[in-house]
Amino acid sequence: MSPDELKKLLGNVKQGKINVEDALNELKDMPFKNLAHTVVDSHRELRTGYPEVIFCAGKTVEQVTHIVEYMMTSDNNILATRATEEMYDAVKKICQEAKYNALARTITIKRKDYVIPKTYIAVVTAGTSDIPVAEEAAVTAELFGNKVERIFDVGVAGIHRLHGNLDIISGARIIIVIAGMEGALPSVIGGLVDKPIVAVPTSVGYGANFQGLSALLGMLTSCASGVTVVNIDNGFGAGYYASMINKL
Repeated sequence: MSPDELKKLLGNVKQGKINVEDALNELKDMPFKNLAHTVVDSHRELRTGYPEVIFCAGKTVEQVTHIVEYMMTSDNNILATRATEEMYDAVKKICQEAKYNALARTITIKRKDYVIPKTYIAVVTAGTSDIPVAEEAAVTAELFGNKVERIFDVGVAGIHRLHGNLDIISGARIIIVIAGMEGALPSVIGGLVDKPIVAVPTSVGYGANFQGLSALLGMLTSCASGVTVVNIDNGFGAGYYASMINKL
């Protein structure tokens, strides 16, 4: 339940449009709902502005389906990350509106529209291999009511590709920059623009990349100001954080 929905419910009680018992029934699962295997935080949007998101890795198909089924009792948009096609097929049986992004490995169910700011978020990747993480970030930001511009494969191995997209990148309110290997692209962009950057290291790279550790350390030690770093392959975290900044 969002703050606006709660205000409307309380207003209806005050005006006599709904009785106390019916209002209590709508509030009975707050602030959480125990599903035995999962305790769903139904109070989260009231506290943070965004509903709880389902992290599917490590969960069974049945658990994910059960969580989605309960979350559909409210009007919140539903996002499930690191989801498999098998999970999507099961969710699709209970909600025909569910959509699957195979690259991002996300299941989304849009149940309401947010007010979309005029400003936008740029999602930039160093390479094509970084696109799955970029798509997770973009899908997250879009579902939470943001316009997203995607700019892919403009890494330092062919830096001239970046200059052809600088107008779009620098016009964003916040920029998500995603790179594997040595993770140099956020530093390069950080020296060219006046906007905050969320850097996302990916596990893309050969042996000494250490599944993204080299990119993570490179981004953490960036000499460019205004660069913030999230965890390896954490496109969701980048998209969520960028949405918060874009809506300030």
